[in-house]
Amino acid sequence: MTDKVRILVVDDELVIRESLHGWLKKSGYQVDTAEGGSAALAMLEKTPYDLLFLDIMMPVMSGIEVLEVVKEDYPQTLVVMITAYGSVDTAVEAMKGGANDYLMKPFDPDQLSLLTEKLMQQKKLLDENIFLREQMAEAIRFENLVGRSEAMQELFSLIQDVAESDSQVLITGETGTGKELVAKAIHAKSARCNGPFIALNCGGFPEHLLESELFGHERGAFTGAHRAKKGRLDLAHHGTLFLDEVGTVPLKMQVDLLRALETKEFHRLGGTAEIEVDFRTIAATNRDLHQAIEKGEFRQDFFYRLNVISLHIPPLRDRRDDIPLLAEHFLDRYSRETNKDIDTINKAAMAILKQYDWPGNVRELENAIERAVVICKKRRLGLEEFSFLAPHLSAAAETHSLEKTQIAHLVKVLKEFDWNITKAAQALEINRVTLHKKIKKYDLRPDRASS
Repeated sequence: MTDKVRILVVDDELVIRESLHGWLKKSGYQVDTAEGGSAALAMLEKTPYDLLFLDIMMPVMSGIEVLEVVKEDYPQTLVVMITAYGSVDTAVEAMKGGANDYLMKPFDPDQLSLLTEKLMQQKKLLDENIFLREQMAEAIRFENLVGRSEAMQELFSLIQDVAESDSQVLITGETGTGKELVAKAIHAKSARCNGPFIALNCGGFPEHLLESELFGHERGAFTGAHRAKKGRLDLAHHGTLFLDEVGTVPLKMQVDLLRALETKEFHRLGGTAEIEVDFRTIAATNRDLHQAIEKGEFRQDFFYRLNVISLHIPPLRDRRDDIPLLAEHFLDRYSRETNKDIDTINKAAMAILKQYDWPGNVRELENAIERAVVICKKRRLGLEEFSFLAPHLSAAAETHSLEKTQIAHLVKVLKEFDWNITKAAQALEINRVTLHKKIKKYDLRPDRASS
């Protein structure tokens, strides 16, 4: 529908802008105009345009230079080059560089209408392809777990196999790797999926409260126990009990819990009646339990009961290929939750995300993306949204001072020549192509003087 199609006309000639604006508006499209490349890119930062009509010959920043940025940063936006008779060859070259078509001056309104309709049909096909790609990406996700790396594909396969049994499972991995998500995936794929999934963070309670949380208590069992309360073992009946941070369970309680896991019977604090339960146990820890056993801090028999099947989740730094997929997954989630039109993460920012070691693993990455989305005021997440990560980059990944100096010098010269690429390249004694590549590499923009 034309009322939902947004078009941006970019031309330094007012008469051209007004003519195209009038004709396209009359056809029912939403139309904005920009008098130059810098203004157009600034508008693209904030608005998702479907189609650009872009003049080839413009001062300061040519249409070809704008096209390169658009194809790099906004690949879903279609581009029509506006050309005069004498620059048709340049328009053809522009199509080789990613332009979708060209429009020759003087304009024929009927030709303009047909061209726009044709491109909107092409856009529809592109959107359908994007939808299919998103469906394929969704297939890579496994019960909210995201990853295409070999390690994660092996983990997904193990989850499927483990879910089909009713054996006890021990999940190991660093904090933030997604151990509870794996436990939920096993439960969701199991025969107990219609039963409850009851989670307990064993490290979140002092010993006397942890015992009550696990086994429940009768009225009057201790000071403040004004009524009877069911424990997590009771609540997990016919479902799955997930014991997170199981390595923190005190030794005395390990004995009672071991008995409950083996017999599926227990009694509440202050009570004598044996309660029968039917549940599957999945435990998780970020602690080296073998080392804890050697220190006498964890019972070996309790470990063997929990560790019938073992699953290990690798840290994010060992599967960096999953970072872009995870980042885009979280970007999609939080851009929808905040009602922001943020399409993607630019290359420079993604490079930083891939370089960072993520000591907090997936949870830390999720928090970083959420923070970036909240503070972002444009359509892409860039370096500035992740500047808080820079002081924590590893020595190998940290940007060298020489590179910082080069960026500062580039910005200084570009500002001096009002972002005229030709003049700035001459002053820097490099060619225009090299300068443009550096501008893209460092994600420099006229509105980012401090970049």
